[in-house]
Amino acid sequence: MRIGIVTATYLPSRNGVATSTALYARGLCDLGHEVRIFAPRHPQAPPHEEGVYRLNSSFAGARALGGPADYPVMLAPGPLLTARLPLRDLDVLHTMHPFLAGRLALTWSRLANAPVVFTAHTQYDQYLHYAPMPRRVGRAMLRPHVAAFARRVDTVLAPGRAMVEMLREYGFAGEVQLFPNPVDLAAFRGARGGAFRAEYGVPGDVPLVMYLGRLAPEKNLEVMLRAFAQAQASRPELRLLVVGDGPSRQEAQVGAPPGVTFTGPVPYSRVPEALAAADAFLTASTSEVLPMSMIEALAAGAPLVAARSPAALDLVQEGVNGTVTDATPAALAAGLLDVLDPARLPTLQAGARESAAQYDLPTRAAALEEVYIRTVARGRTRRGKSYEP
Repeated sequence: MRIGIVTATYLPSRNGVATSTALYARGLCDLGHEVRIFAPRHPQAPPHEEGVYRLNSSFAGARALGGPADYPVMLAPGPLLTARLPLRDLDVLHTMHPFLAGRLALTWSRLANAPVVFTAHTQYDQYLHYAPMPRRVGRAMLRPHVAAFARRVDTVLAPGRAMVEMLREYGFAGEVQLFPNPVDLAAFRGARGGAFRAEYGVPGDVPLVMYLGRLAPEKNLEVMLRAFAQAQASRPELRLLVVGDGPSRQEAQVGAPPGVTFTGPVPYSRVPEALAAADAFLTASTSEVLPMSMIEALAAGAPLVAARSPAALDLVQEGVNGTVTDATPAALAAGLLDVLDPARLPTLQAGARESAAQYDLPTRAAALEEVYIRTVARGRTRRGKSYEP
């Protein structure tokens, strides 16, 4: 099968959509499919990328919208570039975005006479503070657009219940299939965290808490740091490593309690060893869909201590691989101390690893292959469907 993935973000950008897209591409290629990725140009991308076709992009546009520094904004390709892209023989197109990337997928589907799969990854309401317009105006424009886009594709996927609920709130009443993101468990099975601990001066016998992800307002970092401080009052030996970068890093560092170290971003290749160093993963965010960092923490054997959200409820089996609490410092601190109880921690760590098995890349890639097969089969029965954007 020839699969075209149209994405507004791709490696070397660091985010869950970029990472999961790259993993799925690898898993689908391992199954014998040809995957073509259409993504914005990135100055740090390698000069030769097999199967990746770069479109023009703008970093100035990303900064104007308050986006991450390594998230270039895709620009619409002109007719000359479009004519050079391998589009006409695609069997299926897949996009993760209802904006320009999605519009391109719909337009290109007409050239290939191929169906379109859409994965709704982002709770856009949670990110309207980045938009240069009043939140009320942004919501009024956003919701009908996303719902209309979902109605025009052939298959809609969502990595967690949070996205299904979001699509319903936006007005989309069609079928949505729950479809979690993948993790390459092979990279975590042999990971050891000793060197990562030593790099940041954390002895092997000290309980280590970790947050790994983007440092941004929607991550509720102040609550997380206050929760850690309250837990530390009961167990002074606790340490917290905050791994990642983002617009809230400086502010969070200023107010951080003792025992907290901000490592900055780490290469994705080091994520397994970073998470393997942790005894528990702490997050106060309520904006997550099904964050890869939390799945990866489970794969590394780090139980989750998470604020209540649809994503946390999707991932956490209470008393098996972590705990879900109210999004308050006191509740999260109590949950953290409970998970770190030496009498319970080994069982929770084993449960975390076991619960991650369902997200293993070969399993998820085979499931996505089945989605494509069914979508293509349905499309062949209704060739008259319009994909007019």
